[in-house]
Amino acid sequence: MEYAFVIHHSYIMKTLRKIFILVLIVSAGLSGANAQTARKDKKAAKEAAIKNSINNRTYTFLANYVLPQRGGGHALTSEYDLRVTKDTIVAFLPYFGQAYFDIPYNPTDGGVKFTSTKFSYTAKEKKKGGWEINIKPTDVKDTNSLMLFISSDGYGTLTVNSTNRDVITFDGILK
Repeated sequence: MEYAFVIHHSYIMKTLRKIFILVLIVSAGLSGANAQTARKDKKAAKEAAIKNSINNRTYTFLANYVLPQRGGGHALTSEYDLRVTKDTIVAFLPYFGQAYFDIPYNPTDGGVKFTSTKFSYTAKEKKKGGWEINIKPTDVKDTNSLMLFISSDGYGTLTVNSTNRDVITFDGILK
């Protein structure tokens, strides 16, 4: 009788172990699916917020890396940005590269620093996600155009075309 009890007890323990493992697998799968849904919802909300900012012209591009046309790129350690509102563009960006003609040598006057209230602004949504933004200030002497490419994740590249300077590109994020 004792032998039958041990066999029966062993069978019950193996069955309980299998049920426990099955419950763990199912609960892990459900929590993984919930995490993926939460990530997708969070990504969709972020993309909607970026789209809203671009369409309303209320955003700031924070530059964290600069790539001049000549020489190597540099990580930026100070805060540099391009602020866009409905009626004003404010650029506070460094400049590294070749300047032509009469550009001020004073370091406080250098860089791509201006405030514009007269400009054209076009934003196109890309088919594969992200946006292409073209800004042309008409009341700034040295800056012809700003091309901003923003991904759906909020990462961007800003290219500044100037009259008297080499083209310069910045990488950063939209805030």
